[in-house]
Amino acid sequence: MSHPDAQLSPTGRFERLMVASDGSEFSAGAERVAIAMSVKGGAHLTIMSAVISSPELDDMGPDVAARAEEEATRNLDRIEAAALARNVACTKVLRYGDDPYREILAESEDSRIDAVVIGRRGKRGLARLMLGDATAKVIGNARCSVMVVPKAADMWSRRVLLATDGSRSSDAAALAAARIARCCGTPITVLSVEVPQHSAERQAEARQVVDRVIAFYKAEGVEAEGLVGRGLPHEVIAQTMRERGCDLVVMGSHGRTGLGRLLLGSNSERVIGQAECPVLVVRGA
Repeated sequence: MSHPDAQLSPTGRFERLMVASDGSEFSAGAERVAIAMSVKGGAHLTIMSAVISSPELDDMGPDVAARAEEEATRNLDRIEAAALARNVACTKVLRYGDDPYREILAESEDSRIDAVVIGRRGKRGLARLMLGDATAKVIGNARCSVMVVPKAADMWSRRVLLATDGSRSSDAAALAAARIARCCGTPITVLSVEVPQHSAERQAEARQVVDRVIAFYKAEGVEAEGLVGRGLPHEVIAQTMRERGCDLVVMGSHGRTGLGRLLLGSNSERVIGQAECPVLVVRGA
């Protein structure tokens, strides 16, 4: 089992952020939070949008492509103006491709981004009730951390909830949460969940996981409390958020089940889909 004070890169660093916006209302929260994060941490912000190009669209004539490019450019200019008004150093990037998520991933790697900030869904993904297709693909394939922000959410200010199962990416999430807490002056609630379907031995590990992270935070001078819940993880996380007043959730991208496979489609997707606050999904080393 990895230790949360391991030097994981770019896990705990938030020096280079990227907001991916499609200009719709669903990107409003991501834009707002990305700028606020950049102000708080002195980060450089890449403002990125994608223009969809495909043979089908090309057949519709050059006017369609030109209008899409003009709309995306205006969107970038609007976000840039909001960032510059708060003295945020930023770069605008307009990419072209047949699927937005591929362009988001490519830009995050080209610009060595520490964390992508993105809306929970986009204007193209309305068929899925909770989590947009492009957002799910970015979370599942990004090599950096991804913050998913509901359209009405703001920058956190009260308490961070770290949801951990002791996995390698959960340890990376613990490190990221600690750096966020130091920067923002917010306490952390460390939560692990006893799942009734698991063995008694596995359930007992929840307390051990919490105690280990709390010990690390104490040594680092980070204010934190530890909780062990019981039930379905996404339900316990939601209940804890409400009861403790948490306005940011931090969790690892890969859990211990399914040989480290991404938990999208189960716990993680439910947490992201139901949260009213930003959720930071941290990639382990």
